[in-house]
Amino acid sequence: MPEKDLCKNCEKSFDSSFDYCPYCGQEATDNLTFSVLFSNTIENYFSIDARFFRSFIPLMLKPGVLARRFVDGKRLQYLHPAQFYLFISVLFFFIFSFSVRKADKEVNKALEKGFETEINLDSIPAVQDSLGIAEARKALKENQQYTRFSDEEIERLDSIITASPNQNLSFGFSQEKLDSLISEGAPVDEKLKAMGLKEDAGQFNKRLFRQLLKLYEQRAGGLLQTLYDTIPVAMFIMLPLFALLLKLFYWKRGSFAHHMVFSFYYFTFLFTTFCVLLLVNMIIDLPGPLEFLILMSVMIYLMIALRNFYRSSWIGAFFKSGFISFLYMLFVVPIAAVGVITVAFFLY
Repeated sequence: MPEKDLCKNCEKSFDSSFDYCPYCGQEATDNLTFSVLFSNTIENYFSIDARFFRSFIPLMLKPGVLARRFVDGKRLQYLHPAQFYLFISVLFFFIFSFSVRKADKEVNKALEKGFETEINLDSIPAVQDSLGIAEARKALKENQQYTRFSDEEIERLDSIITASPNQNLSFGFSQEKLDSLISEGAPVDEKLKAMGLKEDAGQFNKRLFRQLLKLYEQRAGGLLQTLYDTIPVAMFIMLPLFALLLKLFYWKRGSFAHHMVFSFYYFTFLFTTFCVLLLVNMIIDLPGPLEFLILMSVMIYLMIALRNFYRSSWIGAFFKSGFISFLYMLFVVPIAAVGVITVAFFLY
């Protein structure tokens, strides 16, 4: 009977003539030395590094080709699309965090100053366009038979337009009273009552007022940072929505998983482009027209990528890339923005 060895990893026995465990793949003679540890680390690093560059170059220079190769089965030599996206997105948000920190400090100072002073609308000079008001009054007079406005109603509207503003823009509650309660260390319920929260308010309103109180007490410090921390989560939601749009326009050109592969690689390209823009802007300020051309190149990239990945015509890729971008910017991005702001507020 052949001798048996016991695997230290999975604790299963196997033939001692085997160099590796047939169950888990660990080396039979697992003698961990410094040289083994060092060589394995270097080997694993350069293995990932090689796959990264084999994926990065075609991603940037051959739009849609890398995704097509991955879907066609050539996968081992390239970095997995989800892993590639995760790596580049982490790199982007790391670089972007430096800009956010600077902006967060400036926003905090502005918000703190805004909380400390009420804005008096009387102090804002109002430049009234008398010619425009006269034209509006004339239009109302000439179309009186259609608007059904009487002379008295027109005069009243005219007096409202020409009247000088005479009110303060405040928070809707007494700041002095709330500040005194905060300085005295009053209970939260008492402070919320001073803000106008009713006793029979629902849980949502209570949570809303608590967040507003927290926002007021901290003078909105770190609000921009909280907003920034919420964006990566939103991006993971926006990506499959982009794949869903691809599915609608290319219904018979692959499964949803295929569209997800394309989306992963395309968003990886977007994050890479934004990384380059952020790094260059840290050194020199790019002129607006040049930034616009770079952003337009993203649209051109999408058109070429759709043509190469779905093997469609140039005309079809041109129109579909335009429609997909338009729908995405019109619906997905605004909804995501509202969601990010809402989540950031309640997580603040």
